[in-house]
Amino acid sequence: MAIPCLTIFTIRRLNLPYFTDHSPCRTPGMEDTRQLPDGIIELAPRTGTSFFVNKGQRLTVIDPKGGQVSDLVAFNQHDTDEVISNGRTFDYADTIYLTTNHPLYSNRSNVMLKIVEDTCGRHDFLLTPCSKDTFRIIYGDKEPHHGCFGNLCLALGKHGIAPDRIPCAFNCFMNVPVDGKTGKFTVEPPISKAGDHIDFVAEMDLIVAITACSAGKSNGGSFKPIQYKIV
Repeated sequence: MAIPCLTIFTIRRLNLPYFTDHSPCRTPGMEDTRQLPDGIIELAPRTGTSFFVNKGQRLTVIDPKGGQVSDLVAFNQHDTDEVISNGRTFDYADTIYLTTNHPLYSNRSNVMLKIVEDTCGRHDFLLTPCSKDTFRIIYGDKEPHHGCFGNLCLALGKHGIAPDRIPCAFNCFMNVPVDGKTGKFTVEPPISKAGDHIDFVAEMDLIVAITACSAGKSNGGSFKPIQYKIV
């Protein structure tokens, strides 16, 4: 259905026939974005989207209000069995705290993205995208939101990527301190300030999906937009 050009938000309802009754993301959903000046696109709170980023292009993920997480996953455009991998990335980086100059590797040990600028300095690559089960088990919600996992399912479905193929996300701006002795971790509010951004350069042609995270604990108790730009 065509949306008048004066409508602020561009809304696309996705039809995903591969969802089954057992899928945690079978709930219908929407992509909810709006175009801003200078080529910036803004995601509404608790939504997600996907797009192509070609080799050599720069992707900037922006936290416009501060304190908001954005889950990011990436797939090889030409072979979606190749996907971003936290395990490979940690193995080669010798750290779980990734920032400027760190490459993000695929499950085939190829560099997918390289972090080239980072004004926040704290992100997470340990925890999976929040989901209906997250809200049911951790938050005790009786009618849980479908979460970032559901939003990623919806955004990636148009590329033929099924839910079970979605990996652990690179969680931009997420703050997960880890105790070096016990291994215990906690989820704390992001340290990102309004306007903080993380910039990646694509090292291969990619399908990228991002969210404006849906988990209250990860975002300091409030839900805010996320912006991105590709140049």
